[in-house]
Amino acid sequence: MTSTTANGGISFWYAREGLPTPREPLPGDASADVCIVGGGYTGLWTAYYLKKAAPFLNIVVLEGKFCGYGASGRNGGWLYNGIAGRDRYARLHGQDSAVRLQRAMNDTVDEVIRVVAEEGIDADVHRGGVLEVAHTPAQAARLRAYHAAEVAFGEKERVLLGARETAERIRVNGAIASSWTPHGARVQPVKLVKGLAAAVEALGVTIHESTPVTEIRPRHAVTPYGTVRAPYILRCTEGFTAALKGQRRAWLPMNSSMIATEPLPPEVWATIGWEGRETLGDMAHAYVYAQRTADDRIALGGRGVPYRFGSRTDHDGRTQSVTVEALREMLVRLFPTTAGVRIAHAWSGVLGVPRDWCATVTLDRSTGLGWAGGYVGSGVATANLAGRTLRDLIQQDSGQAGATDLTALPWVGHRVRKWEPEPLRWLGVQTMYAAYRGADRRESLARSARTDRVAQIADRVSGRH
Repeated sequence: MTSTTANGGISFWYAREGLPTPREPLPGDASADVCIVGGGYTGLWTAYYLKKAAPFLNIVVLEGKFCGYGASGRNGGWLYNGIAGRDRYARLHGQDSAVRLQRAMNDTVDEVIRVVAEEGIDADVHRGGVLEVAHTPAQAARLRAYHAAEVAFGEKERVLLGARETAERIRVNGAIASSWTPHGARVQPVKLVKGLAAAVEALGVTIHESTPVTEIRPRHAVTPYGTVRAPYILRCTEGFTAALKGQRRAWLPMNSSMIATEPLPPEVWATIGWEGRETLGDMAHAYVYAQRTADDRIALGGRGVPYRFGSRTDHDGRTQSVTVEALREMLVRLFPTTAGVRIAHAWSGVLGVPRDWCATVTLDRSTGLGWAGGYVGSGVATANLAGRTLRDLIQQDSGQAGATDLTALPWVGHRVRKWEPEPLRWLGVQTMYAAYRGADRRESLARSARTDRVAQIADRVSGRH
């Protein structure tokens, strides 16, 4: 990492947009119809749809730092139709049920783009779809299986591409195949979360920032400044859930790190292509994700230090130098002509991982407690579906509406066991990602179409599959 690389500061996206003017903290005890804990995408989308559906509701959002401080302001800008846990839901509830979930996610990409346009939010949205590439025979075999599974879940528009067709879209070094779906778009995460927060406030929702919630219990959200009492308390805290009393082992805060280059000159883009500005991923076990930004940078991410002991989170996105260098090497492996390009910014954030890697949305009608999350890195779109589903669940519970297609989706009400206590949790995650990185190295050397056996074992033990 060079001395000119900015590190942390929440994220590159905030470095470009500037930190928001802070909203007032909670002034004391208060009451509301609905209290939402967490001012990221999930909390803000929930507030947006609830207030639109029932303008008379008194809705309060409590945010520990500022809206978008967590994953919503640090992610890779992938608005796409992936949802964590779909295959497991197919096994638990049947293929047709999982197909309905996938279709809902396909529609969610359209819904976010619709609302962004309707609300006049300039979030650098570009609908170029999602391109996922394979570099080795084992990755290519997984890609074909993945592609077939997506088609079986109703993605009829998805196409499988060979090496030449892949290069016509993006010239990724060593790519031998890819799969492309139109159900995806690039966004600038901070522009989206800032615009959404402003839209929510314009509807009459109250947002209190610098107000950390320390405990959630039925009809109470407890903060250092007072307690908000409401019939419905919704936990929308994703990777920061472990900081709440009693939630240390609920969702594991998995770390992900990113870098952003300086703007690339036209001669470098001429070697890469990427005119369609697709979001880009790969089929490695320790996978990479990237986008071409509106100002012609490459923003690229992957796992750095995957997990911090005791479910701790980073300090304002600061990232270890060894992680930054690993991401730079990954960038150059994918695009050799970026070898001399300066890395302008590096940052990290956490995402929520349930023990079975399944995203969920729930409302407990007996207590009024609800929650959504566990997106495992697919939250930009999934948070919108969660917000609409929480809206429907609350309207159903309060008698304002009946059951809907969304409340019948298989992720609604899903429960999962807690993560193991420390030090087992830390040892397990470290071992898992060491196994995945080793499997990627062996697959690149073996040139076999079989997925590495160690990676298969790691998948089963971790609960990913």
